[in-house]
Amino acid sequence: MPKSKPYLIGAGVLAAAALLGVVSYTATKPAESQAGPAPSVVAETSAEPQAGVYPELEKYARRDAKDALAAGRADAPVVLIEYADFRCGYCGKFARETEPELMRKYVADGTLRIEWRNFPIFGEESERAARASWAAGQQGRFWQFHRAAYAEGAKEKGFSRERLTALAEEAGVRDLDRFGRDLDSEAARKAVGEDQEQAYALGATSTPSFLVNGRPIAGAQPMEAFTSAIDAAKRAAAK
Repeated sequence: MPKSKPYLIGAGVLAAAALLGVVSYTATKPAESQAGPAPSVVAETSAEPQAGVYPELEKYARRDAKDALAAGRADAPVVLIEYADFRCGYCGKFARETEPELMRKYVADGTLRIEWRNFPIFGEESERAARASWAAGQQGRFWQFHRAAYAEGAKEKGFSRERLTALAEEAGVRDLDRFGRDLDSEAARKAVGEDQEQAYALGATSTPSFLVNGRPIAGAQPMEAFTSAIDAAKRAAAK
């Protein structure tokens, strides 16, 4: 993994890391036969919007208008950062069932920005799929690739080089030769490595893990957990 400048981790980050570390593995461990979401680390938000929020973690949002792996306005009041792996079944569940609703309900009206972080933890295929998603993003087709790679039954077909090229074609990536070069590039490895480093600095040990304006959430929680956190973050940002 490429080395980059170490993250400065303060007390708030360490506390959040402890929260994620406690529930992350049990929430999304690779044995995906377990049904239903695992316990959430989302704090009660109705009475106190800032409960469970770590202000230091808000700085993890890049808010780069040119970020090809993000959706929504760079100046949106709420940023959801998603750390995920394309071989993770719970990540696929979130991508198919919850994320589209968040896009329709919050991204479309400018409330929410979603920033993707590649966090491959299931070996070589995960790493290759992560780099492929970055490569698709260089041609403006990250979210289309994301949808194809998380389609029902997609991960069961594996993420060989040939399969990733087929997914890129399905996603509408026009220059497949460039896609192949980008996938193998040092830039792709560096980008994925930096995302991984950030996730590990947070104490995340499994996928998916999230931050909503500094509020950690572990696991593919129900829609209500995300709407509660987003609504609370929006109220806090308006003050």
